[in-house]
Amino acid sequence: MGLDLILFVAAGATITAGCLVPNRWLPALPNDKLLHFASFALLSVLALQVADGATERWLWLIGLLLGGWVIECLQIWVPDRAFCWRDIAANALGIACVAAGYQLSVLFA
Repeated sequence: MGLDLILFVAAGATITAGCLVPNRWLPALPNDKLLHFASFALLSVLALQVADGATERWLWLIGLLLGGWVIECLQIWVPDRAFCWRDIAANALGIACVAAGYQLSVLFA
């Protein structure tokens, strides 16, 4: 298993754990949507490092979007948490910005 995959799994597990604990267990967060954006942007960068080929890159990014949706669905059963479409939108925006940046870097490289 490569270092990129290990970092992706570690970051994914950390982000998932942070999203599935009650809010009262967490410190005061500055901006929830910004954290969603940054977390999924980071995961996207790591996923693109792991992916091999264009099809695999898109599958990883779609998988991240679906994973974010699953996390939001699971929050229904976590005290002090609720499903939020705005969180999914922030996740999607983080993924999309990294995907666009990657495509531009390939285009102009």
